[in-house]
Amino acid sequence: MMVAAMVLVATFGCSKQKATIPEAEEQQEVGTVSALDTSTESPTNPSASHSDTTAVLPVDEFTAPDITLKDLGGKTVSLSSLRGKPVVLDFWGSWCVWCIRGFPKMKEYYQKYVGKFEIMGIDCNDTDEAWRKAVKDNDLPWLQVYCPEGSSVFDDYDIQGFPTKIILDTQGRVMKTFLGEDPAFYKYLDDILNNEH
Repeated sequence: MMVAAMVLVATFGCSKQKATIPEAEEQQEVGTVSALDTSTESPTNPSASHSDTTAVLPVDEFTAPDITLKDLGGKTVSLSSLRGKPVVLDFWGSWCVWCIRGFPKMKEYYQKYVGKFEIMGIDCNDTDEAWRKAVKDNDLPWLQVYCPEGSSVFDDYDIQGFPTKIILDTQGRVMKTFLGEDPAFYKYLDDILNNEH
């Protein structure tokens, strides 16, 4: 089972399914936890709508499946066109509180290592309008693509929750996957990008 292979790291994320979160809950500060939430995510299990930990999956060492989706301008963009630099695939949604809360740190790192890596933001479970509004409202400077309902990307990448950040090497091979908003993601970026020549 995939859960058995995960390394536990305390952090936060949203479930695979779009959650409706009351405004009061969005404002609530949550403390650190130290165990994986093993509850089954389902529409009938509201307690599973937020995962209180992050799983850092082991290095998979396989070439990531290509992604071909449309960007904000309607242009078709392929993941394979970004090879040559490390790439972060950021699976997110405007409805995901932890995705939105993570954007300031992502923007900080995007500027810190400008030109040394690429980010492909992959919006999921949103309408086209909600996606565009979230990109504009959060002033996201990196490549954004829209994942429409019925896309195979969820299955291709086995997305279990949001945000999911997958780091690829310069050849498009999976280096590490982070589920949830996690400081270890940024430490890993520091480690690999400070060693880039």
